[in-house]
Amino acid sequence: MKLLIANMNCGGCARGVTAAIQNIDSKAKVEIDLADKVVSIETIASIEQMTAALAKGGFPAQAQ
Repeated sequence: MKLLIANMNCGGCARGVTAAIQNIDSKAKVEIDLADKVVSIETIASIEQMTAALAKGGFPAQAQ
């Protein structure tokens, strides 16, 4: 799945996003494109679980 995270601006944000995702699925594969503010996730979790976890962490996400 690909998610747009408009307020992801720096490496610290990227680490926070990765941590929020891996709290839901510790084996998730996460690729972050800071320039486009897009995160690509390979996970067994649902998109709803991911967007909820990211929103709770301060990173509201939209499906791409």
